[in-house]
Amino acid sequence: MTQYLLAHDLGTSGDKATLFTTDGEMIRSETAAYKTAYPQDNWAEQDPNDWWKAICSTTRALIKEVDPGAIEAVSFSGQMMGCLCVDQKGHPLRNSIIYCDSRGVKEAESLLNAIDPFGFYQIVGHRISAVYSLEKLLWVKHNQPEIYKNTYKMLNAKDYIVHKLTGEFVTDQSDASGTNAYDLAKQDWSDRILKLAEIDRDKLPEIHPSTDVVGTITKEAEKETGLKFGTPVVIGAGDGSACVVGVGCIKPGSAYTYLGSSAWMGTTTIQPLLDEKMRTMTWAHAIPGLYHATGSMQTAGTCFQWLKEEMGKWETEQAQGTAESPFDLINAEIAQSVPGSNGITFLPYLMGERSPHWNPNAKGAFIGIKLTSKRADLFRSVLEGVTFNLKLILDIFKSKISVSQMGLVGGGARSAVWTQIMADIYELELSIPNYLEEATSIGAAIIGGVGVGALKDFSDVDRFIQVVRSVQPIQENQVAYQKAAKRFIDTYNALVDVFEEY
Repeated sequence: MTQYLLAHDLGTSGDKATLFTTDGEMIRSETAAYKTAYPQDNWAEQDPNDWWKAICSTTRALIKEVDPGAIEAVSFSGQMMGCLCVDQKGHPLRNSIIYCDSRGVKEAESLLNAIDPFGFYQIVGHRISAVYSLEKLLWVKHNQPEIYKNTYKMLNAKDYIVHKLTGEFVTDQSDASGTNAYDLAKQDWSDRILKLAEIDRDKLPEIHPSTDVVGTITKEAEKETGLKFGTPVVIGAGDGSACVVGVGCIKPGSAYTYLGSSAWMGTTTIQPLLDEKMRTMTWAHAIPGLYHATGSMQTAGTCFQWLKEEMGKWETEQAQGTAESPFDLINAEIAQSVPGSNGITFLPYLMGERSPHWNPNAKGAFIGIKLTSKRADLFRSVLEGVTFNLKLILDIFKSKISVSQMGLVGGGARSAVWTQIMADIYELELSIPNYLEEATSIGAAIIGGVGVGALKDFSDVDRFIQVVRSVQPIQENQVAYQKAAKRFIDTYNALVDVFEEY
């Protein structure tokens, strides 16, 4: 009889439930949306009851086609860096403060004044910032003291759903490492940081490896979801750490780029990858004992979308009523330009920037426009600018470890012209798998399968993904891009002070 793995990916906009066979075949996906509330500037909250409704509806939709008793495990990927305060019965005491909320600025400043920033970074692998769970919980303590007092545990999104399914209050190492309260070396909550922040350790959940079976489906959860009583529940991982498994980045030296609206680059390491300038972040890997280093940028595919909407209106009009998309026509235009965009440099900082600059004041810019410049040059410079920024992250990794391969997922991987630009600028072969948008779901399924023994180990990722396209760097293009990369860096540095005026 066919056996199945059920993976839930609790994202920002909704829950995506995907059913896989233990042989790696994707059967079907179901998505249920939920809303985000923005009560004030820089605040972002979600109702965890909406998460649960989404879990129940997507699960019931999927298991109509299979015997629930054939599901070997339920596992999770979920949005990270949240703060959900629940009482002893697991009831939410307020909405969850989600990852993009930055209300805890004062709390972050108090930590910066209390500890050497690099010393903090050495412990947790992350900068002090208002976006992390610790700073958010501190905000609750300072501004909603009754809620803090009554908080039994602070949970992330997937941890709350695991509680609803099993009754357990737990998290995994990857989500713990996104709180700013986790000691990467000790693989436990940091007593030093918790004491410094004056946060009660017992308000944080028990930490497990991502592959742990942390409970089974309760009778109540069976009634609401349709899952069979006693089905094993594997804790899973935060979405970033699930993604690294789902793209096959499971061995030291492998790396990947996710090229979506935002973008990030990740690599697997044996030890935390700590950068002296704190330009990258390190998380606990979903594979016990390993680490996952990343650098993320704010606007990647968003720059391409902006290009289409503001400069590609002709292509948009031409594509109407045809099988082509505006992006196909824009890509064809880009192919008419040359590496280096005939001297035009684009800075892709349309919403400030995280890695490597960590500069919220950074702005986008075109530099080098001449009378001889063409639309194709402007278009191409946008894709090159995004890729040059990602190359800066790659260079940080390569200064610490050897990077021998690069996977590529996300919507941007569909563009043949962009993937060639990327291979040329990275000076690495790119490997593009069969699934471009399913990495987090695949990762959650594999983690679940390993956890219950349905998969022998993480090398069984090959059951789920196969490389369908490889892109080799073109040597003559690399020379042009080396010069253009220097222009890119010099342009940013020259404009740092100017950004403050905008």
